[in-house]
Amino acid sequence: MDNNLNFKNKILAFSGINRREKKKLVTEFLINNSLYIFMIAAIIVIEIISPKFLSVPSIVNIISLSAANLPIALGIAGCIILTGTDLSAGRIVGLVACISASLLQSDGYANKMFPDLATLPVYVVILIALVIGGIVGLINGFCTAKFHLHPFIVTLSTQLIVYGILLIYLMNGNNNGQSISGLDSSYTDLISGSILSIGTTAIPNFVWYSIVITVIMWFVWNKTRFGKNMFAVGSNPDAANVSGVNVTATIIAVFTLAGVMYGVTGFIEAARIGSNSAATGLNYELDAIAACVIGGVSFVGGIGKIRGVIIGVVLLRIIFVGLTFLGIDANMQYVIKGLIILVACAVDMRKYLVRK
Repeated sequence: MDNNLNFKNKILAFSGINRREKKKLVTEFLINNSLYIFMIAAIIVIEIISPKFLSVPSIVNIISLSAANLPIALGIAGCIILTGTDLSAGRIVGLVACISASLLQSDGYANKMFPDLATLPVYVVILIALVIGGIVGLINGFCTAKFHLHPFIVTLSTQLIVYGILLIYLMNGNNNGQSISGLDSSYTDLISGSILSIGTTAIPNFVWYSIVITVIMWFVWNKTRFGKNMFAVGSNPDAANVSGVNVTATIIAVFTLAGVMYGVTGFIEAARIGSNSAATGLNYELDAIAACVIGGVSFVGGIGKIRGVIIGVVLLRIIFVGLTFLGIDANMQYVIKGLIILVACAVDMRKYLVRK
């Protein structure tokens, strides 16, 4: 009832203003929601040109790709809320993916990276993946908070360091820099197996894991002191400090949690793609940043919602799947991705200036 009254009040208020003010409000609405409008229009056009775009297999594919990218986006979203970013995310995903794959290759696989090492239990490797991601995230947060360095510089440095470690790791054992495949069925079934199908199209298990992770992250952001502190520090670190918030600990915790999310993404990605190399995780952070900005996570700090991140991830994935349906060159998709980020940031900054 209250929602209905509020909606009616807004309608009455809108009808009571003059024509010039109405035009201004409509213009503001169109500008602030321009990306959503453009993407909805693009979906309609793509469906008209390629009717199979919104078929069941295509929709399940979009959902699966979105689920695979959601944990890394949720991690980077926290960093953006602190007015920062994380350029190391993709390389952390790649490192975790390659380590996970190497430890979970089948014992009988001819090109096993470590032939004398038995396939580890999956739960042990999950813990290793989370620890690796968490440690790199901890380093990012510590250097940002303690040394007062900008996250851009810190994560650019750790990006290079992690990539170097990955290249060194791939030269170990019998691998000699080659891609890692031949994964044990216990691993692939856990991630890419399916317990539910829509018709003949299977929904991979990692979709359900991403849903659980998203629910947990929603609870952390909205129902815990940590979440409140994160938004407070992102909005105004000085005011948060005066209010009794441990700014240093909050920054370190946010980046550490982000690292754990990258670890989850890497563990899922290794089994999802099946063959992992130094290229695994390349530019994943760009997709995640773009999704966050599209979803309303603001670089001015202190603004962002879990549902916005979800919407951003799904919309971005719809666009890229649609571009593939239209036969757009993969290289051109990078250009489009860059334009989306640029426009999203411009719209976000405009919203901030209007509020000021």
